[in-house]
Amino acid sequence: MDFTFSDDQLAFQDSVRSFLTNEVTPEVIRELWQRDGGRSDELWTRLAGMGLTALTVPEGFGGLGLDELDFVLLAQECGYAALPEPLVETVMVAVPLLAALDDSHYQLQEHWLSRVASGEARLAVGHPCNPLVADAHVADLLLLCHGDEIHAVPATRATLSAGESVDPSRRLFRVDWTPSPETLVASGETGRRLQADTLNRGALACAAQQLGLANRMVDIAVDYSFERKQFGSAVGAFQAVKHHMANVAVKAEFTRAVLYCAAYDVARGLSSATVAVSHAKIAATEAALLAAKNGIQVHGAMGYTWEVDLHIFMKRAWALDNAWGSRGVHKARVGDFVFADGAPLGTGATFG
Repeated sequence: MDFTFSDDQLAFQDSVRSFLTNEVTPEVIRELWQRDGGRSDELWTRLAGMGLTALTVPEGFGGLGLDELDFVLLAQECGYAALPEPLVETVMVAVPLLAALDDSHYQLQEHWLSRVASGEARLAVGHPCNPLVADAHVADLLLLCHGDEIHAVPATRATLSAGESVDPSRRLFRVDWTPSPETLVASGETGRRLQADTLNRGALACAAQQLGLANRMVDIAVDYSFERKQFGSAVGAFQAVKHHMANVAVKAEFTRAVLYCAAYDVARGLSSATVAVSHAKIAATEAALLAAKNGIQVHGAMGYTWEVDLHIFMKRAWALDNAWGSRGVHKARVGDFVFADGAPLGTGATFG
């Protein structure tokens, strides 16, 4: 069996990495913090021009018709760059949710998905696991949960109240709205299934970004350790500093297979997706949080300061820790799987 990504997937990852490295620099991120809304229409248009907003939109609605496995490498790169724009949640969470509605909502799907694919519209998703809705202020359509129902709510029918985040790039809002038959798009068993699938995709999106963040913080700390000199030598030459970063690199490397397995399970709709996603969210978050902790130590007292770029990525990792389910939530889901009667555990069940 071949578990590697295709040449096309890797080439697309390289092109996205190159674009984000050049266009989404720490200086650009800091500048966006000062803008009202914290978002850039110009940057969103350029992302759409690369086909990124259309990636998971079905071909019938003007998209590329790809899935979570195709996008997971790109989500990593968005994490590596700490991209402020809501691209990952749009492509990995909002679009699949809207596309999964039944045929009775074809006109709604056609109207919104085609506009998302072209970059003309943005979506935001509210879920019971997230008290506040990310990027609701730039969304043209909000997909919101109410009990076992899902509603498609135009932005004009919702009232927003800004919340706070440790990460200045994350814009969070409480959404006040009134459920109505006109906005209802799913309920009952269908609504519960779509909400569960949405939680899995949201957690997968966080995990992919956390892995990218962990890698970026390692790179920042390593670069600093060779620039900073002490006792006439670069601090990176000291064994204790090397161990700090090596520990993070090991955690990040072991996260890759777990993350890609989860993306495969979600993309194929497998029953193992829930536990695989929770495993990936835990592993990736622990790698990112260790990268933040050890990165601060490598920087010394400078690690906490506003002037050092490390805090941009560190704060994003802290913010994503509790997004789409805390580590406690996901550990409980893994525990339910492991301790269930007849759980398919061990090497014999791995490739069953």
